[in-house]
Amino acid sequence: MFCLAAERFDAPLLLEGPNVLGLFNRRGRQLFLHESGRAAQDSVFIEHNGLLLTPGAASSTIAEGLAAVLGALPAGGRLVVSGVDTAHLAAARQVGAVRLRAVRPAPFVDLSAPAPAGGYLAMVSANTRQMLRRSFRRLGEPILRRAADPDEALDFLTALMELHQAHWQRRGQPGAFADPWVRRFHQTLVMRAMPRGEVDLLELARGGRVLGYLYNFRYRGQVLAYQAGFDNVAADTVRKPGLTAHHLAIERAAAEGMIAYDFLGGEARYKRSLSTAETMLHWFDLAPRRSLCAVLWRIAGQG
Repeated sequence: MFCLAAERFDAPLLLEGPNVLGLFNRRGRQLFLHESGRAAQDSVFIEHNGLLLTPGAASSTIAEGLAAVLGALPAGGRLVVSGVDTAHLAAARQVGAVRLRAVRPAPFVDLSAPAPAGGYLAMVSANTRQMLRRSFRRLGEPILRRAADPDEALDFLTALMELHQAHWQRRGQPGAFADPWVRRFHQTLVMRAMPRGEVDLLELARGGRVLGYLYNFRYRGQVLAYQAGFDNVAADTVRKPGLTAHHLAIERAAAEGMIAYDFLGGEARYKRSLSTAETMLHWFDLAPRRSLCAVLWRIAGQG
């Protein structure tokens, strides 16, 4: 959240209370929770967002925090909240008018319970289990290796970005790393987070041939699968380097005692195939109930 914060939060507002903390940025009449309000900088995409609460804080703390921020809005203003859980949406509806912009499932593998006999593969469907086994064999039983230090992590990140960009540009899309600022953001983040054990750059390879990379975060016992880049030449209807890389990363996370492997938001088929549970994330705007924004949302049937 605070990577390159001085550049991203040029008009900050800090919410600070006995049990709550939140950083907002002003853009015109809008306040953005942990986002800058600039499309290019926010393309790094925030998920599992929310006010920061002390452990054991009362359930009313979120509503109290959002209400305090609403009171700081200029006339005609609104609060922009992205990628938060259902508790934040419910709290927002308690204190103001809500315009829901998007709802996305966030599939994950629940590793908190003791693994069944057969490990992770026993937790997925028979079809997924067969697909993963066949892909692993046809790819030549590749090895997933974690970058050993920040310098190697930057090398992995550079190679991942090249593979990722090539894939999306062949499909006529710019790709997640098209903007130079986004590249600099992630290079800075990796250099800061890797020594703290908060990021993984993972290389999938077989016999000296690189098949692809994963870029994952690690936080409070969870692995969060953020981005990837793969050699599509190695892929076909049976050989699936992306699925295989995630499969091996999940097995690694389970062996390390992690409690979840989170695929983050989205409806991608591979996420559904590999996950065992899901939560919902919400994107919405929040305004005082008697504000002009609230009236217009009601007229448009959006509030």
